Amino acid sequence: MNYNLNQDNNTPEKTSTVAALRKLLKLISAEHRTLLLALITILINSALLLLGPLIIGYTIDNYVRTKDFDGVLRYAAILVGMYLIALVTGYFQTKLMGGVGQRMLYILRNAIFNKIQELPVAFFNQNKAGDLISRVNNDTDKLNQFFSQSLMQFIGSMVTMIGAGAFLLSINTRLGAAALAPAILILIFTGIVSPWVKRKNANNLKHVGGLSAEIQESLNNFKVIIAFNRRDYFRKRFDEANQENYKSAIAAGMANNVFVPVYGLFSGMAQLIVLAYGIYLISIGNFSVGLLVSYFSYATNFYNPLRQLAALWANFQVAMAGWDRISGILNLQSDLVELPAAQLSTSGSLLEFQNVYFGYTPGNDILHDVNLKLEKGKTYALIGPTGGGKTTTASLIARLYDPTKGKVLLNGRDIRSYSAEERSREIGFILQEPFLFTGTVRDNIIYGNSSYKDFSNTALEEVIKNAGLEDLLKLFDEGLDTPLTSGSDNISLGQKQLIAFMRAVLRNPKLLILDEATANIDTITEQLLTAILSKLSKETTLVIIAHRLNTIENADEIFFVNSGEVIRAGTMQHAMDLLLEEKRSS
Repeated sequence: MNYNLNQDNNTPEKTSTVAALRKLLKLISAEHRTLLLALITILINSALLLLGPLIIGYTIDNYVRTKDFDGVLRYAAILVGMYLIALVTGYFQTKLMGGVGQRMLYILRNAIFNKIQELPVAFFNQNKAGDLISRVNNDTDKLNQFFSQSLMQFIGSMVTMIGAGAFLLSINTRLGAAALAPAILILIFTGIVSPWVKRKNANNLKHVGGLSAEIQESLNNFKVIIAFNRRDYFRKRFDEANQENYKSAIAAGMANNVFVPVYGLFSGMAQLIVLAYGIYLISIGNFSVGLLVSYFSYATNFYNPLRQLAALWANFQVAMAGWDRISGILNLQSDLVELPAAQLSTSGSLLEFQNVYFGYTPGNDILHDVNLKLEKGKTYALIGPTGGGKTTTASLIARLYDPTKGKVLLNGRDIRSYSAEERSREIGFILQEPFLFTGTVRDNIIYGNSSYKDFSNTALEEVIKNAGLEDLLKLFDEGLDTPLTSGSDNISLGQKQLIAFMRAVLRNPKLLILDEATANIDTITEQLLTAILSKLSKETTLVIIAHRLNTIENADEIFFVNSGEVIRAGTMQHAMDLLLEEKRSS
């Protein structure tokens, strides 16, 4: 399955804005009550602000012109009261939406991270970590900014516009129609330009993700950069990514600002129409000065929100572009589906391949019609040239991928019928370069192992002692409390591998895979690890992938993996002969 988020078949950019909003509102369904309360405060706020010009016009015609100052003061007090209530409702509106925005940010980031955890290894092979980080952090924040800062202002502006438009038409239909005519041109312009603005913002967010990915890759490989003195190469790569990001940001900025001057132009036209036509109506006796003042205020209340909407609409397009990138992840489904438990096979093997085919890309199989059986308590070795398919075979055993054809059985049951938790209890996997998390040795040893998560250090040390791993723990200065970082520069590679071995052994897996697990460590550490393996349960099956033949000399059975085939090598001598023959032919 293709999981590349930067390809068209996975980015839902063609979905309509209404459909995108519907999906987003469904995701934050728990906030509907708060959104309703915020909407009510907006309606009250807008209604009070819209009544103001009508009262001002009425006061001018009935009290200012007649010099009735008591009436002026009375209506002035009414206006002050209305505006104070509007101030309070505006405060509650901001407070409510600020909370909605932050909770939505929390929900979105959780949803994305949980979805990422559900996706298979293929997803991470096809997407850069920096781009994923940008989607989790930057793109969700764009949505938060719109919801917490712009959405209610957006709705408030719309309500004010609709109300002002209604007053304009009700006071004088002809003058109202003339005043609203420029708004039709604004709507046409907005409909034409909005898709272009959204594309520019989507492109900018994509390049922000690309820049983040470039920085992340450079920092992860900084030791290699220094060792090979290739700062120039990575500087060039960064400059290229930064330049692309700069160009896309300029283009997005220009697109986002195109609305403001155009809306301002049409707003000015409308006010000129109101002023000229209104003075004409007064001159012929069909209009009063107070009504013209009110009318001019309503025209301002109609077109000023439009100017605000120019900036808000650009923010909305940015938010929707961010949502497209977020939903690109949320819409993905893992192809490693869990099947219903089927009838058990009677083969008696711990694990079995039945006519297995596999390829990372369609039509390009790496393994062809592989059949093999692994018995309980035995040690198996996979050898072969680089690129022959050893790690691929191990990945299928651990169900990091599914075969394109054929079946993998675990305990006589289709491995696809096991849940991820069940499978991880049954199968352990130790890689050539173990990954450690920021925390302590304890945190890393019990990671993913719910059996020991509530154990005290004393109780866990007793478990480690009973497993025969006590001497290994002494190699760390502060024991279980030794601090570690993800880079773990404060400990050696051998110590990292010891932690990975302890983590795997304490899970007591039925099957343990070692993928070149001793390739980068010294002889003494290798002997320590060998001692660990010798203390495993006699029921544990070992699968060892190695280039060094001394690490597999005690294997019960050796498989030679090359050119898509897995062949029994028989004796150690036969395995060596196959390797030599492969080297000569290549």
